[in-house]
Amino acid sequence: MGASKKILFTPQQNRLAELAKALAHPARIAILEHLFRVNDCVCGDIVEAVPLAQSTVSQHLNELKKAGLIHGEIEGAKVCYALDPKAWADIKILLGRFLETPNCC
Repeated sequence: MGASKKILFTPQQNRLAELAKALAHPARIAILEHLFRVNDCVCGDIVEAVPLAQSTVSQHLNELKKAGLIHGEIEGAKVCYALDPKAWADIKILLGRFLETPNCC
């Protein structure tokens, strides 16, 4: 007989925490800002836009992709990255609810 697993947090709380974790590095913010500026699928120039080694940029892209903030599509020998519009719509909703919660100040 196994103990039932108690759910401590709502799916919305877990998702917001996951998104916050993905956003919690300045390199990832820089990558996202670059993707917002170009507003298109970007292949190789992310490394030129962010002053980090290719391997480091790749690790940050993987974290952003894992969180669902961006998606990558294979084009030839390259992976081209773009913002995921659904994820950004979700972020607006989740952050909006979160920021509306306090009734203090």
